[in-house]
Amino acid sequence: MVDAAATPPALSAGFAPAPIPSRTQYVLETIKHGILTGQLRPGQALVETELAARFGISKTPVREALKTLAGTGLVVMSQYKGVTVQTVDAEMARQIYDVRVLLEPEALRRTVTAGASLEAASEALRRADGAADRADRSLANRDFHRALYAQCGNPLLARMLDDVRDQAALVSAVVWQVTPSWEREAREHREILAHALDGDAEGAGRLLHAHIADFVARAFPDVNAGAGGGIP
Repeated sequence: MVDAAATPPALSAGFAPAPIPSRTQYVLETIKHGILTGQLRPGQALVETELAARFGISKTPVREALKTLAGTGLVVMSQYKGVTVQTVDAEMARQIYDVRVLLEPEALRRTVTAGASLEAASEALRRADGAADRADRSLANRDFHRALYAQCGNPLLARMLDDVRDQAALVSAVVWQVTPSWEREAREHREILAHALDGDAEGAGRLLHAHIADFVARAFPDVNAGAGGGIP
């Protein structure tokens, strides 16, 4: 059993984990929280042996957690440099937001047209409003967006958007450290959800498109237009 008290202050500050389902899951969630709060900085090395010693466990669950985080794009595994926290730049943001601006508004239109429940989106907004820090807010916002597309009726479309959601959360967390614009985004979230709850699929999709495109345009004004045509 992993003792939370064994976790180093740099990783555990302000973080009270839920009941731990496994050592690997605990390590994964703690490192993810450290990345999204900025306690673990972009480009910072994550050394298996050091992490294992800090957590008081073997290297195996640490290695598995890092592999999972690499699969979501939060860390990078290199034969020469080892494991490092993913860096965020304009090109990374363009690629992630190209995918989102192309697919997410259409997925929301389909969710609304299907009359799917959006209670999970409402709950995510409540969590974001009560978030204790940037990481909790970022994760709640990620859950909000997923609730808009998860019931679109096309599992492949939902999985494609799932593949970029952790990286999108990382971009948001990094941008918020420089420009804390989450209150503006929260207002936009409420407006998008209001249209979706009213059954206005086109209006909700249009607002979501603008919400995604405007965020990256504000954060990375020099990014060129992508394939979606909506990212200045």
